[in-house]
Amino acid sequence: MSELPILLQDEHLVAVDKPAGLLVHRSWIAKHETEFALQQVRDQIGQHVFPVHRLDRPTSGILLFAKDPDTARLMTEQFAARQVRKTYHAVVRGYLDSGTLDYPLKEELDRIADKQADQDKEAQPAITDYVCLKQIELPFAVGKKHSSSRYSLMRLHPHTGRKHQLRRHMSHLRHPIIGDTNHGDGRHNRFFQQHFDLRRLLLAATGLVFTHPHKKTAVQIELPLPEELLRAFQPASD
Repeated sequence: MSELPILLQDEHLVAVDKPAGLLVHRSWIAKHETEFALQQVRDQIGQHVFPVHRLDRPTSGILLFAKDPDTARLMTEQFAARQVRKTYHAVVRGYLDSGTLDYPLKEELDRIADKQADQDKEAQPAITDYVCLKQIELPFAVGKKHSSSRYSLMRLHPHTGRKHQLRRHMSHLRHPIIGDTNHGDGRHNRFFQQHFDLRRLLLAATGLVFTHPHKKTAVQIELPLPEELLRAFQPASD
């Protein structure tokens, strides 16, 4: 098991770069899994850690842990109060411009894990800023309507933290994230698998800005874009 890259560490916090496909912690929904980010970080630094936010299993990038319950509480409060600025990057189908989507989302409930949850809960506010960074048209007919296929590299800033918010918001805009098996386009997912050897969700958590819960100083963590998100936008090699 390779160690997770540590992006920040002090006496209160530790942040790592989580690879796509790694669960944050144990889940009875995925009973067969034996590797988890929480246990790996604990073993790497030799002490217990406490997750303070979510990062979906197929999403890669910045994952923050607290080293004690008090710090975990303070950081969780910051996330809940929307005082943490989160940045993601994604590759989506089609040409998408820049803008802001204010579109409430009903909570996605698991059939078994959320059996006792309120099934009729109203949709909750969900806001995402999106900025187009690059666009490309590839000379491949993925669907039947067009002889070529278009894709956009996006920078995303969610103001809220609804479950699968970015995936669902991009899908609502008719520009699903490549590699999304639940809300995406299977034809384009298969194209990226076959043409670019990419079998992951092309979504990465690349930036986190918050106030240190004890030092009261600004903390900024950034990651370069994963190579997988740039592969389709690079010139073809001879």
